Amino acid sequence: MNPKVDTFLSNVTQWQEELEQLRSIILDCGLTEDFKWMHPCYTFEKKNIVLIHGFKEYCALLFMKGALLADTEGILIQQTENVQSGRQIRFSSLKEIKKMEVVLKAYIFEAIEVEKAGLKVEHKKTEEFNFPEELKNKFKENAVLKKAFEALTPGRQRGYLLYFSGSQNATTREARIEKYISRILKGKGITDCVCGLSKKMPACDGSHKFVKGVKE
Repeated sequence: MNPKVDTFLSNVTQWQEELEQLRSIILDCGLTEDFKWMHPCYTFEKKNIVLIHGFKEYCALLFMKGALLADTEGILIQQTENVQSGRQIRFSSLKEIKKMEVVLKAYIFEAIEVEKAGLKVEHKKTEEFNFPEELKNKFKENAVLKKAFEALTPGRQRGYLLYFSGSQNATTREARIEKYISRILKGKGITDCVCGLSKKMPACDGSHKFVKGVKE
C-alpha cells in the first residue's frame, strides 16, 4: 500500500468509501500500488493497468488498455469518441461496487493478461484526426507555424488536434490555437514543460506557476 494513496483517500470529500473499496479489490489482484496523475494507479511490472478516479456524478476504474478487453458484461465506457485506448467502469454507490466485485476482479485479471501478452491498441494515424478549419487557415497565413507543427512528434500533433477540435464553437477553437502558437513554434507539446524547471521533464508538473513571467 502506497502512503501517497493513503493521504489522497483521507483527503477526498466525495466517494471516499467507494474508492477505498475499489482499492481493496484491486490490491487483492496482486497489482502494485502507485500514485500517478494525482490519482491511485495500479501497475504490473511497472506497466499501468488501472486507475481509480472520482467525478461529481460517479467514481470509476479506468483501464489503460480497456479497448482490448472483451467486455463480456458490456460495462466498459468510452469517455469520448477521441479516447482510443482507455475505458471506464463507472459506479454510483458502495453497494454497486461490492455487488460487482467478482466481475471487477475478472476484468482486472484480463487486463493483466493483456499486458503480459504485450498487446497494444491500434491508434489512429495523425492524418485521420480532424484538422479544424481555423488551424488550416493559420497554416495558410503562417508557413513557419505549419512547418513547426509538422516537425512535432505524432503524439504531440494529436494532442493539439484533439484539444483544438474539442470545442464546437469556432471562436473558442480560434482562441485555443492562438494561445498555443508560441508552444508549437518552440517544438513543445500541449503538456510539455516550458519553464525548464519541471521534475518530470519533458512533461509539465506545474512549476511554471511559481516562476514570475512564465505562462502556460
